[in-house]
Amino acid sequence: MGCILGILGCCFGSTACSLCCSCCPSTRNSLLTRLAYGILLLVGTIISWIFLTPNLVNTLSKIPVLCKNETFYGIEIFERQISCEKIVGYLSVYRIQFSFASFFFLMMLLMLCVKRSKDPRSGIQNGFWLFKILIIIGICIGTFFIPNQGFAPALTIIGSVCGFIFILIQLILIIDFVHSWNENWIGKGEEGSKRHYCGLIFFTTSFYILSIVSIIFLYIYYASKTLCSLNIFFITINLVLCLIVSIVSILPIIQNYTSTSGLLQSSFVTLYVVFLTWSAMTSEKSDSICNPSWYEIITNNNSTVINSTGYGSVNVTSIIALIIFFGLIIYSAIITSIKSSHGKLIGIPSDEGTKNTVPKIGGGKSYDDEEKSVAYNYSLFHLMFFFASFYIMMTLTNWLEPTNNFSEFRQSDSTVWIKIVSSWTCIALYFWSIIAPCIFRSRDFA
Repeated sequence: MGCILGILGCCFGSTACSLCCSCCPSTRNSLLTRLAYGILLLVGTIISWIFLTPNLVNTLSKIPVLCKNETFYGIEIFERQISCEKIVGYLSVYRIQFSFASFFFLMMLLMLCVKRSKDPRSGIQNGFWLFKILIIIGICIGTFFIPNQGFAPALTIIGSVCGFIFILIQLILIIDFVHSWNENWIGKGEEGSKRHYCGLIFFTTSFYILSIVSIIFLYIYYASKTLCSLNIFFITINLVLCLIVSIVSILPIIQNYTSTSGLLQSSFVTLYVVFLTWSAMTSEKSDSICNPSWYEIITNNNSTVINSTGYGSVNVTSIIALIIFFGLIIYSAIITSIKSSHGKLIGIPSDEGTKNTVPKIGGGKSYDDEEKSVAYNYSLFHLMFFFASFYIMMTLTNWLEPTNNFSEFRQSDSTVWIKIVSSWTCIALYFWSIIAPCIFRSRDFA
């Protein structure tokens, strides 16, 4: 409980954090700050999800002034500005996440060229949380007064581009994570830990079994008809590519230069590629033949069509994507304190910063680990969260695009190709990560 209160206390400054965290281990300011921004983004995601609730419009309509005129002794004192129907649903997600994206973009500009905690702007990065929250709320309220015409179509295009960029960032993090995981457990195994070797075998086998079962599932429900030739191509080509990288990862020449390369990484990447393939096919225009819904698969009933009204529908692939997203956010927040084998995308530390020897303080207090240099690049961190905000926006709206009257949303073919290209990019990045040490033999990739 003390740790939970400490995290909440950190939202209002390091002093509150120190008062509430007496039972927690000492923590670096840089880590607390990154986790706090992650929590801020998580809260924004939850609020956006709440705004997708169909019954929310009835609750909002009961609030005085908000959705109806107020009179005082027969005199109208407020003019109606917003219809409750227009501040819920997918368009509300657009406005909320646009507010977060705007905030992180401003922070990115403000934090340019910050080198150490002695810079006055470093205090803005690590504190003033209440003011930051008020700024986001202010931007959010303002966006609800922007007309849909021009705003929503533009955000759809910007969100698709920025969402795709963040997917690429996410792919690098995933590959970095699985390489670090494999290297760590192999190291433990070489030190005599049999359970780590058993763990490698267990997870590798489990990932491949899940991948095979999932591929069979995709062939049965998404590629069983001759009309589904595109889906057949997607599944088959990704299956072949995953087989190739799995075989390459255990070749003797690869093992000579990358001894920690193995099937754990290949199995994890294979499973993620299968997920991206499934996600791409569920983004196709619904025809109940090549893109059945979960309801159709479970009940064997083909009478259901996708909910495109913009209320309350977040599909299964989007939920899984958000779980993966926040898992990577947590991982990215802590990787600067762990030696990563293939680089760090978020929080790139300088050489000087990695040599900081700040003494730890007991009693759960936070300490400054950025006196000599910052532990991560502030501007790049906020730029990543800028892209992440748009990724959340597109994920919560199932990557749908608004129609001309903005009352409904429809599926777009571009989304299918964004996700498929992402799966190919993931394979390409992983393939490069295992062959690069063989090509550039004089370079140290450790």
